[in-house]
Amino acid sequence: MLTKRIIPCLDIKDGRTVKGVNFVNLRDAGDPVELAQRYASEGADELVFLDISASEEKRKTLAKLVRDVAQSIDIPFTVGGGINAMDDVGILLDNGADKVSINSAAVRRPALINEISNRFGTQCVVVAIDVKQIATELVVYLIGGKLPTERKLFSWAKEAVERGAGELLFTSMDHDGTKRGFANTALRQLSKVVTVPVIASGGAGTMQHFIDTFVEGNADAALAASVFHFKEISIPELKNELRLHKIPIR
Repeated sequence: MLTKRIIPCLDIKDGRTVKGVNFVNLRDAGDPVELAQRYASEGADELVFLDISASEEKRKTLAKLVRDVAQSIDIPFTVGGGINAMDDVGILLDNGADKVSINSAAVRRPALINEISNRFGTQCVVVAIDVKQIATELVVYLIGGKLPTERKLFSWAKEAVERGAGELLFTSMDHDGTKRGFANTALRQLSKVVTVPVIASGGAGTMQHFIDTFVEGNADAALAASVFHFKEISIPELKNELRLHKIPIR
């Protein structure tokens, strides 16, 4: 059985780590390089860096900050935000990213997934999917959760994997920052629909929520931000708790 992964997420705006609720009401959470170093030393399995305003502001991801973070850690590092072309990917990989996360650009031009995976390998491509429930539909949103699309979660996830996504980062906007648990029903269904690892994002508040998403949601990894940033949950203690519940971890 593949081991489950714990992944802190650095949401970056104006060079600082921020965290909000349902994608709004952002508050400062600290220096991204210092946080990255802390998580690597505490035993995080990977790190995700998302420049959350890059797409909205129509600019590139902060390459220098990516390099500074990459040089300070020794764990796999995924970077997203403002990636629209192959050159953007090359710059981020050259500055120390191990993988790139694409969201808005992938929905607007799905062939970008094919191009990145063909050139750099599927293991390099994480397709992030931000979803909000509208009536009975799980609707895909772009631009940091500001723009609804015609896309629906499961059909888009299948297409993304068929085009070369090596991993999916599924964020439930309804659960984001609420600390009421992950969207495990949708996660479980998503894990049946696709053949690549699924990262759960949005809703972590307690250690039990991580247990639930691995057991009930069948997630391959769990991503969280504020519970780690503000030291509400420590990664070493979380991993000990997961071991007690016989959940395979690194």
